[in-house]
Amino acid sequence: MYVQNANASDRKPVTVPGLRAMKAEGRRIVMLTAYDASFAWQLEAAGVDVALVGDSLGMVVQGLRSTLSVTLDHMVYHTSIVARGLQATLLVADLPFMADRDLPHMLEAGARLVGEGGAAMVKVEGAASHILEGIEALVTRAIPVCAHLGLTPQSVNKFGGFRIQGREESAAERLLDQARAVEAAGADLIVLEGIPTALGKRITEAVSVPTIGIGAGPHCDGQVLVLHDMLGVTPGKRPKFSKDFLAGRDSVAAAIAAYVHDVRDGSFPGPEHGFN
Repeated sequence: MYVQNANASDRKPVTVPGLRAMKAEGRRIVMLTAYDASFAWQLEAAGVDVALVGDSLGMVVQGLRSTLSVTLDHMVYHTSIVARGLQATLLVADLPFMADRDLPHMLEAGARLVGEGGAAMVKVEGAASHILEGIEALVTRAIPVCAHLGLTPQSVNKFGGFRIQGREESAAERLLDQARAVEAAGADLIVLEGIPTALGKRITEAVSVPTIGIGAGPHCDGQVLVLHDMLGVTPGKRPKFSKDFLAGRDSVAAAIAAYVHDVRDGSFPGPEHGFN
């Protein structure tokens, strides 16, 4: 049973074509993660454009060291309960680790996240040939795709940790080529994580689809943070690219509202949140 969000506004629903319109009009896109209905209600009430059910739930909800143990069943469950708290906010869900191991599994994962979970879009990491094939196959079957490039958490073992990507010119060119490739495959949105600010600007200007930055500088078309990071409740050191929006405020609602305001007016992220 879906529960009506009494705090929701009467704003028009955010759509996939609407995100492209926001880029064209220069309106910044606000994305934030959510993992349950209660926080989804808070995002909806604050006017967040896109809610992301990230496999980051493995770290901030399940207490794991990485996202690699998160299963498709976990993702479908959390997506479905977040969906109950949303009306106008667009819902995106991650394909978890190894859901992209072959095309049938990738299509099944996308179908479950949309059909059972209620997502409007699924997010996939990387731009390898089989990923590009999967993006095209999903889009052909009317499942919109958000690509994720740069520091892709599911590749943490390959990277040797959560390391900034694209610092060398050859690596930057490779990421630029990947962005063009996922766009050509049909992706409607691109998350750029953990890359130099200048590269975030280059990629944003090079593609027609909106880019969402997380540690990618202020020039992306929008920004995303992990909810627990921006509330300052994640154990350990907060990522450089994040900010504690709850500090100095008396409620979660006020913190989320401040995040929405600061992304929209361009004051977040600041220079201190980026990488050279």
